[in-house]
Amino acid sequence: MTLTAPARPRRVTFVELSVYENTVPLVSGYLQAYATQDSRIAESCAFEFFTRGLRTDPDELLDDLLARDSDVYAFSCYIWNMGLVRVLLDQLVARRPDAWIILGGAQVINHAQQYIGPDARNVVVCNGEGEQPFYEFLHQVVSDRPDLSRVSGVSYRGEDGELRTTEQPPRMKTLDELPSPFAQKLFDDGEYTFTVLETNRGCPFHCGFCFWGAATNSKVYKFEEDRVRGDIEWIAEHGVSSVFIADANWGLSPRDVDLSRHIVRCKEEHGFPSSMVIAAAKNRPERVAEITEILVRGGLVTSQPISLQTVNTEALHLIDRQNIRETTYTDLQRSLNAKNISSFIELIWPLPGESLATFKRGIARLCRMEADTLTVYPQLLLHNTALYDQRETFGVETERAPDPAAEADVVVATRWVDRADCEEGAWFYYLVQSLYNARGAFWLARYLDRSGIQPYDEFFAAATRYWQRSRNALSRFVADSVSTADNYDLLNIGKAAHLVLHSDRAAFDRLLGEFARAQPWWSDPAARLALDLDLVARPYIYREPVQRPGLALAEARLTGATSTSLTIGLPPGLENLPVELGLLPDGSPAPSELRFEHPGQGKMPVPRHRTMEQNAGYCHVMIQRLRTLLPACLPGREAAASVPDAGGPGGA
Repeated sequence: MTLTAPARPRRVTFVELSVYENTVPLVSGYLQAYATQDSRIAESCAFEFFTRGLRTDPDELLDDLLARDSDVYAFSCYIWNMGLVRVLLDQLVARRPDAWIILGGAQVINHAQQYIGPDARNVVVCNGEGEQPFYEFLHQVVSDRPDLSRVSGVSYRGEDGELRTTEQPPRMKTLDELPSPFAQKLFDDGEYTFTVLETNRGCPFHCGFCFWGAATNSKVYKFEEDRVRGDIEWIAEHGVSSVFIADANWGLSPRDVDLSRHIVRCKEEHGFPSSMVIAAAKNRPERVAEITEILVRGGLVTSQPISLQTVNTEALHLIDRQNIRETTYTDLQRSLNAKNISSFIELIWPLPGESLATFKRGIARLCRMEADTLTVYPQLLLHNTALYDQRETFGVETERAPDPAAEADVVVATRWVDRADCEEGAWFYYLVQSLYNARGAFWLARYLDRSGIQPYDEFFAAATRYWQRSRNALSRFVADSVSTADNYDLLNIGKAAHLVLHSDRAAFDRLLGEFARAQPWWSDPAARLALDLDLVARPYIYREPVQRPGLALAEARLTGATSTSLTIGLPPGLENLPVELGLLPDGSPAPSELRFEHPGQGKMPVPRHRTMEQNAGYCHVMIQRLRTLLPACLPGREAAASVPDAGGPGGA
């Protein structure tokens, strides 16, 4: 295909539509830095970054892009923004047939048929690691007669309308062939709050659900260490608050320990970054625990993700994850608990090989391992993964998530679970989120499981059935989320936490009490006391005065209350239950009273002018660092505390 080549420098606009506002356009920076090593490209092209958040109005985005009158629009395409990219792509193809449009990223690789219309002669899809193909593409753009057949690793429509795909280039093995866009000052004029940092590429594992490293095969190649240190220093010096390390296995290399220390030193010197997210190395629990402690003590990490996905052996085999040792996770969990560092276990539902029964039993097993919180992600059918290729074999059925900005296909059935089972599993997890993660019935569930009265999975299942029959805001929220596949949006977990721990706290207490009184074990005084402990120990997600429970305590007596604490008296004969459950250390004397002192630091104030939806991201993060929200449990009572109306709600 031949487009008329303009005499002026070709205007190249990189388009990054990100989940987070004010994100460093790292992918675009890589493409520009690599291509402009060629003086012809540097002299013939004028580059600009167009970065916007996903919630920007599409019409506004289109008007801004058209006003730039660009010769090349280069889009970064992912599952979370592809719906929005499609809208813009269709309009640009129609209204700018004289401009080139190139798509790259995990969502479009090897799927050009879906994204290049039959008449779209000006659309190109990059099918892998993008720097070399994009450079070759620009080389054709600035030539007198562009010839896409000379560009490696791309798909496009020929003059006859047929889709053509060129041979992939060899993978970049020496990553320092790619100049640092940070060092080249490509981002110096922007104001950014979030960035990705990449220190290597590739992943030695081949997990069936995951695209990470699929474009680069399995071999891990590293950027030179001094270059990485320089990138970290740029981030700190330019006040970027949040960093996501885009290595599939942070801690895989011994140097990651020193790089973590370097990040902490940069924060101490410059005050930034203030937070980090990492994907921990598999099979390296000792090193990951060391790194996590460095980052926690440095104030950069408040919780460590533990990417377990499932404990079901058949599922692990089918997703090619059996080579990752389970002891990696159990050892890491044990180490983090000993250091009093928050963590959250990541699971996926429903994976191939996982039934509803095995999913429930797996969660029960993790609760017995004393996981801090359990984060369950809905299974998404991602392009270019083994699961995508085997979707018919595994009987995978999907439903498109309702988010118009995304192109997310949520798995709603497999050979092992039908749609009803899949929805039941989602309901089950929302109850785990409310009763275990948010500590709604944490001590009660532990008591019932340890005493052999009712295992965790049966307890959560009974609560699920009760919630499904209830008519209240909490049940309606879960029902709507599950029935519309809106649980794809992970921020729904934050919304659930907002409801349980703040806006509907008292209503949740009452619903929990109604459920408990309807169960056979309610005749057990220790079970009733365990529920009392949950009512006074449940954390607060915002900085707000401590409230008395929304219903009367069954066994304990509320003997004191302040704006930060609640004190209860324990019934004779049950004083040792807090020690048995782990609220107090082993060997502690049985107290007659317990004081729960709720922390205030590290929380945002109660939102006065922001909605639940606007605070969902904050609440989601806080649930994942739940250990920092838990009250201190102390024997004794607050001297000045009193409850003059103890006979009212929450009184004994």
